[in-house]
Amino acid sequence: MQVLHVDINHPLLLEQFAALGFQNDEDYTTSKAAIETKIHNYDGLIIRSRFTIDRAFLDKATNLKFIGRLGAGLENIDIKYARSKGIYLAAAPEGNRNAVGEHALGMLLSLFNNLNKADAEVRRGKWDREGNRGLELEGKVVGIVGYGNMGKAFAKKLKGFDVGEVICYDIKGGVEDENARQVGIMELQQRTEVLSLHVPQTELTVGMVDSEFITKFHNPFWIINTARGKCIKTEDLVEALKSGKILGAGLDVLEYEKSSFENMFTDNELPEAFQYLIKADNVILSPHVAGWTVESKEKLAQTVVDKIRAKFC
Repeated sequence: MQVLHVDINHPLLLEQFAALGFQNDEDYTTSKAAIETKIHNYDGLIIRSRFTIDRAFLDKATNLKFIGRLGAGLENIDIKYARSKGIYLAAAPEGNRNAVGEHALGMLLSLFNNLNKADAEVRRGKWDREGNRGLELEGKVVGIVGYGNMGKAFAKKLKGFDVGEVICYDIKGGVEDENARQVGIMELQQRTEVLSLHVPQTELTVGMVDSEFITKFHNPFWIINTARGKCIKTEDLVEALKSGKILGAGLDVLEYEKSSFENMFTDNELPEAFQYLIKADNVILSPHVAGWTVESKEKLAQTVVDKIRAKFC
């Protein structure tokens, strides 16, 4: 097996592939077009989000047997076309689910306790105890949209907080477990006080959280998004924040991210809605790092190795 690595990952990938007898080639800098000229030489490809694997690329990858992606999803790959060519696809949501669950919980607790606002104020010499009185998670109904690896990890983290209930909504049936009860969309919108998104980016989820979706919630609610930025229409989110329908937002991902996830904007202009978010006390932002821990870097790599080993060795 000859394997091409086009993104830098944990060294265990190279080490364990070599131990399996694979030949590792590394190319972290040349263009996609240049890689297309040689991809026919390879049986395997290891990538994160450097570029998209589209039909044109796959047509040139005439000997490709597998693609390993060091991440939770496969949205930068034409999944249907790749599978039609018999290419095995190995993503690694198991590798960073714990990190995502912890990050989502951290964002929620920071919002409830005004930690970013309070920290900034104390650093400026302002000591406002009443203005930073917090909320408790105990007794709240938490709704999770998307109950796969990430949603389940977040629900597990909530076990010790004595929440009122954790409910989940998913297009797949039978996903509930001991940590969350599966409900229909109407019950989710009637009861949720905290909403956390854990869905992949698909045709169904792009723009899912818009003004129509938001207004159907019975209670004002808090929202956490550690999934994909394009799942929320930012302008509609901002309007809901202004009206008080959404009480606060923790956003690890943004609608404006490039598909590589390495940069946010395609130009230097900051969208008006984003300018509101960066000034809002009830909004916490992070640069798509919910699954980006020291531990998850190793777990992601190990997960991909294990899946490819099980399939081909």
